Parts: sequence; C-alpha cells; structure tokens
Amino acid sequence: MNEMVTIPREEYDRLRAAAEDLADLQSYDRAMAALEGGEDELIPSDYADRLLSGESPLRVYRDLRGLTQASLAKKADVSRVTVAEIETGRKQGSVATLRALAGALDIALADLVE
Repeated sequence: MNEMVTIPREEYDRLRAAAEDLADLQSYDRAMAALEGGEDELIPSDYADRLLSGESPLRVYRDLRGLTQASLAKKADVSRVTVAEIETGRKQGSVATLRALAGALDIALADLVE
C-alpha cells in the first residue's frame, strides 16, 4: 500500500512543531519520573560548573557527598593515596578501583570517566 496524503505546507509545519513539543514533554516527564524514583539526582550548579570546567569528577562528586579522601577511600576499600592520585590525574585507576569509588559515591561508573 502506497497511500499518499497532500496537505498544505502550513499544516505540515504546524504538525511537525506539535510533534516536537510532544517529544519535549515526554522527555520532561521521563526526567521527572527518574528524579522522583531516585534513579537520577539534581546536581547544584556550582558542582556542575566544576565538572564542565574539567575538574576531576572524582573530586567533585566526593565534595558533593561531603566526604574526605580518607573517608571515601575507606568506604570504597581503596587507599587514600589512590584517591588522591586519581583526583590529581597522576593515575587513571583500574576499572575495579573506579567501580568501587563510583559505588561508594552512589554514582554510575560513567560519571567518573571523562
């Protein structure tokens, strides 16, 4: 079946704009549901700005959670020196170490990878 409908350009543009508005509303609803369900969180703008400026995500999320390097290290069962070296960029950290740190910070592993 090859059915074709012809409509005026103005009507096509109106329908297309309405479809884009609907997609935006659905995205908003999904984001709000994720926030309400605890699947996502809002990050204060000063922390978001630090992430966007290229600061170590590990340091930013550690600060956001109110943890010291030592307390994060203990919670993740890694050494404090390891936390410091990853934060300063001297070491990247193994996947296992980053996974442990992400778990201790209650964030996704991808949030620590720049």
